[in-house]
Amino acid sequence: MTLPVLYSFRRCPYAMRARMALWAARERVELREVKLAAKPTALLAASPKGTVPVLVLPDGRVIDQSLDIMRWALAQHDPEGWLQGDDPALIAANDGPFKHHLDRAKYPGRYDENGVTDHRAAALAHLAPLETRLADRQFLTRDTCALTDIALFPFIRQFAAIDPAWFAAQPLPRLQVWLERLLASNLFAHVMPKFAPWKEGDPTVAFGP
Repeated sequence: MTLPVLYSFRRCPYAMRARMALWAARERVELREVKLAAKPTALLAASPKGTVPVLVLPDGRVIDQSLDIMRWALAQHDPEGWLQGDDPALIAANDGPFKHHLDRAKYPGRYDENGVTDHRAAALAHLAPLETRLADRQFLTRDTCALTDIALFPFIRQFAAIDPAWFAAQPLPRLQVWLERLLASNLFAHVMPKFAPWKEGDPTVAFGP
């Protein structure tokens, strides 16, 4: 059986959420860990933009956006009903404004900007509505985990990790519990093993339940 090929990078939040959805969908793939400083020719041939994740299906189709990979996987098999918790507006706010401020809070001085913005405070402001959502449910769209939770989780994890003590002191007790629950989940553990960077001719590395 020919498996789909997933080009991934362990710590990339976009690749992380794609791997989590593939695992939840029970979709096995051939995983090719990418060294970003030396991107393999096969990755660039499949998707010239050269970013991960990229999923190459056995019929040759290429899916090179993380959300499209998530939705494709769950359209094949969705045992936990994740697609019922797909909130495109919330995901867009995460991938747009929140990610903008996250990058600048995480890497101060990397970006040329006019004026001075407190990007950590601006990113934090985007989390307040999530705290409100969690007042009457354990996850962002319902009482069980769904697509939206996993789409946002790797980015909020990244933000919290900039300064864990500072994040723990913020008035976000429900979101902090939500984050810790996902960090401690079996799903997260399953998608975070370390793989050596792939190169042409390496043996197949199967990934999935």
